[in-house]
Amino acid sequence: MHPEYSVRTANVSDLETIVAFTMAEARDAEGANKDVGGVRRGVRMALEDPSLATYWLAETPGADVVASTSVVTEWSNFHGGYYWWVQSVYVVPEHRGRGLARLLLEMLAEEARAVGAVDLRLYVHNSNRSALEAYRRCGFEVAPYTIMRK
Repeated sequence: MHPEYSVRTANVSDLETIVAFTMAEARDAEGANKDVGGVRRGVRMALEDPSLATYWLAETPGADVVASTSVVTEWSNFHGGYYWWVQSVYVVPEHRGRGLARLLLEMLAEEARAVGAVDLRLYVHNSNRSALEAYRRCGFEVAPYTIMRK
């Protein structure tokens, strides 16, 4: 663990913090302003039903929440196990560059290994160069897939 921060599983009382982080992440990553009502509904549903997603928060010794991440799972019939998809990583600007993204991603990798996940995956917007570089530094590599949508 990082001596300056601790990580804990989020709960419903963390709703507004996670909503604020999610809104800020969308602006940072894509320049997008998401519908706060939709974000709040989505985060609340996941906090109330961990089968949808699990959130973790990083805190300072004074219990200030300064980063978050979340994971959703996807069943793989090819491998007979779950992929863990990193749905979000957000670090408040004042705490960036201190190893928090690495701390969160290493914690997720350990948790995924502990439950036998096939692997840890994420997607990142092509224009988000700082995130792409951060994920590469943390050991992620470009996968041979293209995400499509309709």
